[in-house]
Amino acid sequence: MAIEAGDFRNGLTLMIEGKLYVVLEFMHVKPGKGAAILKTKMKDLRTGNIVERNFNTNTKFEQATIETKEVQYSYESAGTYYFMDLETYDTYELSSDVIGDDKYYILEGMTLSLRFFENEVLNVVLPDKVELTITETPPAAPGASSTSTKDATLETGLRIRVPQFIKEGDKVIISTADGSYCGRA
Repeated sequence: MAIEAGDFRNGLTLMIEGKLYVVLEFMHVKPGKGAAILKTKMKDLRTGNIVERNFNTNTKFEQATIETKEVQYSYESAGTYYFMDLETYDTYELSSDVIGDDKYYILEGMTLSLRFFENEVLNVVLPDKVELTITETPPAAPGASSTSTKDATLETGLRIRVPQFIKEGDKVIISTADGSYCGRA
């Protein structure tokens, strides 16, 4: 289905010059002279790169249909991550290049979603927050203020800053957007 640049909205997926993009931000700009343009910020769904492009508002693009399937993360072996479809029990493999830093937010047995475009697995869709266990952190510093933080390592290997009162074995909630501490679980 063709869509005009003037009809863009956040989250829209498009095929532009053979690449899959999702629109992150857009803004209509009407210069003093000439036709209006559409300034966009888009993410390449295959590479994860963010690009900024300008389009004439009557330019047409092909809308891409992205399918999402619920899967369970099974395991990782030699840089390949294995996921199982919860309905068909099909197995999907993703390389560590595709997973990237998302590896710090997934645990064996966790239910996630995978994004597909025409049977091609694009990426993992993480929940907004995950619950992980602290495996290593120093004890609270004597006399430290309640707002001070310290380093901690999570069960997935992610290193974060946590409040002084957090200790080894505590379960914490982590934002998958930026890897920040959100609270105790």
